Amino acid sequence: MKRFSVLSLLVLFAATVHAQERPAAPEGSGKETPSAGGSAGTVEETRMKALEDQVRTLAEQVALLRGELKEFRDAKSVRPRPADQVLLASSHVEPGTLPTSAPVSAVPSAPEAASPASPQVTQTQGYGGATSNAKLLNPDISLIGDFIGTAGRNTISPSRSLELHESEVGMQAIIDPYARADAFISFGEEGVNVEEGYVTFTALPAGLLLKVGKMRAEFGKVNTIHNHALPFIDRPLVTNNLVGGEDGIDDAGISLSRFLPAPKNWFFQGTAQVYRGDSSDVFTANQRQDVSVVGHLRLYRDLGESTNIDLGGSYARGHNNAAIGTTFNPDAFVTNLYSADATLRWKPLRRAIYHSFLFRTELFWSARDQLSPLNIFETQHAFGMYSSAEYRVNRRWTVGGRFDRSARAANASLTDTGFSGILTYWPSEFSQIRGQYRYGHLWDITNTRFTNANEFLFQFLFVMGAHGAHPF
Repeated sequence: MKRFSVLSLLVLFAATVHAQERPAAPEGSGKETPSAGGSAGTVEETRMKALEDQVRTLAEQVALLRGELKEFRDAKSVRPRPADQVLLASSHVEPGTLPTSAPVSAVPSAPEAASPASPQVTQTQGYGGATSNAKLLNPDISLIGDFIGTAGRNTISPSRSLELHESEVGMQAIIDPYARADAFISFGEEGVNVEEGYVTFTALPAGLLLKVGKMRAEFGKVNTIHNHALPFIDRPLVTNNLVGGEDGIDDAGISLSRFLPAPKNWFFQGTAQVYRGDSSDVFTANQRQDVSVVGHLRLYRDLGESTNIDLGGSYARGHNNAAIGTTFNPDAFVTNLYSADATLRWKPLRRAIYHSFLFRTELFWSARDQLSPLNIFETQHAFGMYSSAEYRVNRRWTVGGRFDRSARAANASLTDTGFSGILTYWPSEFSQIRGQYRYGHLWDITNTRFTNANEFLFQFLFVMGAHGAHPF
C-alpha cells in the first residue's frame, strides 16, 4: 500500500510539471507576446519558485513515507519466530532482564537499543517448561530458631540452663486455585515433631472453609499460637495445668468454619472441629470412636480507627485416661473444657511501628471425670485464668507483664499463682531478644506444700526465609 502511495505521488508530480511548462507562442501566430522589459522574467521566476516549493514538499513526504516503511520492515524482522516464542515462554524472565538461555541474536546491539526509532518489544513473564514449573511448585520455606536460657530457682518444673528450645521449619504453598497447604515441623532436643500439617480448601459452597490434617485446635487464643509468636517466653500456668501444656490441643482432625450473620459493624465467625482424640494429657482416645470435638465462636469489632476488640468463646470435649489400669469403663470418663477470651488492641495506623498496646485475658473451666482416692467416681471442677498486657515504647523496645492463676485439673483445691515482667528488644522484624522475670507460688507434690520459684529467662529468636504474619 505504501509503495503504491509513493508511485502515485511521483506520477502526480510529473503531471503537474508538464501542465505548467507551456511553450512560448511562435512568431506569426497572432498571439501577443509579453512586452519587453521585466514582466516576462518576473512571471517565469514566479513559476519556477512555485515548482521548487512543490518539489520540496513532495520530497519531504516521500522521505517520511520511506522512514515509516523502514520502521514497518524492522518491526517485522525483530518479531520472534515460533521457536523463539517457545524459548521465551519456557524461560522465567524477571522484569527488565533477559533469559540466560536466549540466543545471542535475540539480544539487541547497543545502537539499536538506544535508537528512539527502534520498536519496544515487551517481554512478559511466561510460565511453562521444566525450569519454571520447578520454581513455581516449590513452597515458601522458612526456619525459625528459638534459643532459651534460664537462671534462678524452680524445684517444681525446672528448665535447662541453656537449650535450643525449638527450630521450626515451615513450608507453605498454594496447591491450586481452590486449596493451599501448610506444614510446620519442629526440631528440638527431644526429637522431631510435626507441629502442624494441613490443607485448607478455600472455595467450598456456602462460604465454608475446610481444613484437614494435624493442627492446633481453635480453643481460646494461646492454644492456637506457636511458641515463637507468643509475647512471652513461657506459656501461662493455666495452659500447663488445664490445657495440655506447650503442645495443648494439637491433633489430627477436620475443621470447618464459616462467617455468620452479625449485627452491624461486627465480625462473627463460627468453627466446628473433630479430632482423633489424642492431645497430650488433656484427651486420650481409648477406642477408635473416642474422638474429641471443639467449637469456637469469635466476635470482632473496630471501636475506632486505631482501636478494636476481639471476643471469643470455646468448648472442647473428649475422653481422658483416668480409668486406664482400673476395672471401670474408660468411655465413662470424659473431660469438658470451657474458655472465654477478650482482647483489646490499640494500634494507630500512622504510628503502628512505634507505639501500640494490647491487653488480653482468658478464662478456663475444666470438668474432669476421674476416681477419687477412695476409688469413687467424681468430677473435678477447676478454674484458671491469665491476664497480659504489652506496650510498644518505640520501634525497638516493648514492655509487658502477665498475671497467672490456675487450679490443677486433677485436684481443683490446689491453685498455683504467679506473675511475670517482660522486656523485648527488636533489632528487626526477623529477630528478637527477650528477657523475662518469672515468679511462681507453686504446689510441691513431693513435699506436699507450696514453694516459691524465682527465675530469669532470656530468649533469642531469629527467622530465615519467607514467613507469614503472626496471628491477629
